[in-house]
Amino acid sequence: MRKKEQRIVITFHTTAEAVAAEKLLKQQEILGRLIPVPREISSGCGLAWSSPAEEEHRLNQVICEKNLVFKSVGEYLI
Repeated sequence: MRKKEQRIVITFHTTAEAVAAEKLLKQQEILGRLIPVPREISSGCGLAWSSPAEEEHRLNQVICEKNLVFKSVGEYLI
């Protein structure tokens, strides 16, 4: 079993929002990837963006500067 680690998780209302966010975040060279939404989190769609906790500051910058559409952002042990 893989060791759990602190991750920043962004959830989305729709799959289209998740895919658009993935494209934007990859263009901005933010570390992370789309994952299935963890069971502890509810979401409008089944996808979430997961990044290392160290990326929190950069993620917040991109979210504000690029008006990223999302449902919620949180830090989770996953």
